[in-house]
Amino acid sequence: MPTAASAFGLRTRLVLAFLLVAAVSAVTTAALTYREARSAVLVRAQDTAVASFREEAERFVPSLPLDPESLRWNLYDIAARAKPHPWIVFAEYGSLRASSGDRPVSGVLTAELRRTAHTSPHGTFERVVKDGKAYLTIGMPVMTRVVAGGRAVPSGLVLFAVMPMTNEEVDIDALVTAARDGALPGLAVALVPALLAARSVLRPVRELRRAAHSMGGGQLDTRIAVRGRDEMAALASTFNESAARLEHSVQELRDAGTRARRFASDVSHELRTPLAGMLAVTDVLDEDAGTLDPDTARAVRLISAETGKLAVLVEDLMEISRFDARAVSLVTDEVDAAEAVRSTLSGRQWLDRICTELPEGFRIRLDPRRFDVIVANLVGNALRHGAEPVTVRLSKRGGALIVEVHDNGPGIAPDALPHIFDRFYKADAARARSSGSGLGLAITEENVRLHGGTIHARNAPGGGALFTVELPFEGPASASDAPDGPLPAQAAGPPDGRGGTGATA
Repeated sequence: MPTAASAFGLRTRLVLAFLLVAAVSAVTTAALTYREARSAVLVRAQDTAVASFREEAERFVPSLPLDPESLRWNLYDIAARAKPHPWIVFAEYGSLRASSGDRPVSGVLTAELRRTAHTSPHGTFERVVKDGKAYLTIGMPVMTRVVAGGRAVPSGLVLFAVMPMTNEEVDIDALVTAARDGALPGLAVALVPALLAARSVLRPVRELRRAAHSMGGGQLDTRIAVRGRDEMAALASTFNESAARLEHSVQELRDAGTRARRFASDVSHELRTPLAGMLAVTDVLDEDAGTLDPDTARAVRLISAETGKLAVLVEDLMEISRFDARAVSLVTDEVDAAEAVRSTLSGRQWLDRICTELPEGFRIRLDPRRFDVIVANLVGNALRHGAEPVTVRLSKRGGALIVEVHDNGPGIAPDALPHIFDRFYKADAARARSSGSGLGLAITEENVRLHGGTIHARNAPGGGALFTVELPFEGPASASDAPDGPLPAQAAGPPDGRGGTGATA
């Protein structure tokens, strides 16, 4: 199942990774800049206000006992000199409360600020958010100038200043907007080096892909240019070394296969002439076997049978060698499929042993001689290793002719089905000395492929083995009307069905 990463190409993932790094860097830088700038803005306003209010508190000398009206005017005077922004000044003296503003601000002052302002001679300050607005609150005790024991003492009057930090909030919001507006163009600018970086990384990857595709197409001499000394250059060098070793190994295998095919072809060709003489002699001996004593007759018949098997094997080896050497072609003609099957069965004297379902009118373009090999090998295989009755059935499916050969034997062992068309495969080791060469079904498969068709083997639901051949009516595109030389007669099986049929279960 494809993962989320596999849904994007390598270029897209590289660009996204580059942009992600750029975005993280931009956000981190903006966050740090914002934090430092915000702190600087707030600290500067806070220090200015605290220092200014402390000076006013130290300069203020009230006349005791306090008069509420005169205290209020004094608070107006202190508020008029507020820095860096206007204050609202609030005073507490026992139960006496006075303020320089019309709005009540005592709710902004926290209990902690009040307690510290009454107990600490140096005063205190605090930033408070009330109803979504930020305030700087300052509490300063007013000291008397009466020296008792060499030091000033609190007068009991405490001044509080409340400064709205509206301007600072505006400045901070401007910083956020600037950071946000600057990040988006930065990401757009980062897209250009991201594309350039992805291109530089993907160029050797594309070269590697093209080289691998070329090697997959058979061009084993493909190599990649090595540039630089980075990881991609090391990968290109490794690919070139692997390709060279693979080319050498494949060439050795090709040479070995060519030598093996040539050896089998040469040996088979050299054996044909002496085998022809041996077959002639054994035919004569078979005719006179009845006049010989029983032991001699039995030996003569054994020699004759084994010579026949050897002849079948030689002819099949020559035929399979032609397929391996790609030295075969089709001599096509338009024929009636039913008549071609009847001709094959009649030539081998099988008509009285085979049940046929051969509807007329199936005209198909194929090589009659190779079609004869296909039918003869399948029917002979069914007669030898299956059980009668054997049925040959023709039908049409789409644009293809279907040829089915069904026997009533025990069927094909499940473990033998995948190997049934392998060369020299014997489904039953006990039949290793059977009359078949072990190449018949392999030759049949090659002939079917040469026609552009397919062949399958399976066990029929009612029992027995069922071979199905599917041949296109129009014939293969590579068909040739030129003859490819005489077809070995033995590959199609002799009249008694002994030759070239391979083995099934």
